Amino acid sequence: MTNTQRTLIKVAVNGGRTKSEHSATPVTAQEVAIDAAAAIAAGADVIHAHARTSDGGQTIDADAVRELVQASHAVNPGIPIGTTTGLWTCDGHEDRMRTLRSWHDDGLPDFASVAFCEEGAAEAADYLIERGIVLESAVWSVEDVPALLAAPSLHHNVRILIEPEDEDPAAAVAHARRMAALIRDAGVTTPLCYHGFDGAAWAVVAAAFEDGAETRVGFEDMLVARDGSLSPSNTAMVLGARALEAEMRAREYRHQP
Repeated sequence: MTNTQRTLIKVAVNGGRTKSEHSATPVTAQEVAIDAAAAIAAGADVIHAHARTSDGGQTIDADAVRELVQASHAVNPGIPIGTTTGLWTCDGHEDRMRTLRSWHDDGLPDFASVAFCEEGAAEAADYLIERGIVLESAVWSVEDVPALLAAPSLHHNVRILIEPEDEDPAAAVAHARRMAALIRDAGVTTPLCYHGFDGAAWAVVAAAFEDGAETRVGFEDMLVARDGSLSPSNTAMVLGARALEAEMRAREYRHQP
C-alpha cells in the first residue's frame, strides 16, 4: 500500500440478492437510493445497482433503469450510479443490444459494466461509449483477458473490473493477481477494481488495498462482515472496508524503516 490516497470503494448494493437472502437488501429504486445514501455517507464513492422487475428479477429494461437512476440522482446528487449489462438480464446478446438502444436519454446510468466472458461484449461496450455512458469492462477469469485486450474500447474504460469467481480465498486472490498482471503486462494503465464473492470476498478486498487497486463491497458480493458474522447492511460493509484500509495503512507505516 505505497499509495497514500484513499482507495475508491464502490458499493454494490443488491445485484441479484433477494430479501430472503438478507432482509436489508434494497430492491426497489427508492430503497436502492436511500440505502446507497447511507453507504456513501459511510465512505463509499460510487454506486452500483441492478434494476428489478415487479417480481424482483434483474433487468436492464429502459423504464426500470431510468427509475433506478433518477431515484438515485434525486437522493444522491453528484454521486455516480452504474448498472449491469449482463446477459442474464435478457434473452441473449441481440435482445441486450435492442434493450440498450431503447434506454432513455433522461435515464442513462453514469456508468455501466460489460463482462468480457459474454458473447457480444465488444459490441455492447462500443455502444455504451457511443451513448456517452462511462464504461467499465469486467473479466471473470484469465480466459477473458484476451477478449478484453482485443476490444476497441480497451483504453476507454474508467476502470477494469477484476472479478475472480473462485470460492477459496487464496485461490481468488491469486487469480485476481494473475488477471491484473496480464492486463498490466499488455501496457494497460487503467485503474483496476478487484472484488470477489461470498467466502472469498473480504480476502480480495484486502488484496485490492495491498495492490493499490480499487475495490467493491456490498450485498451483491457478500452477506457477511469481516469476522464472518452476518452483516447488518451495505453501510456496515463500507465501514468495515474503510476500517480494513486504515488498519493496513497503519501496519505498513509501522513497518517502514
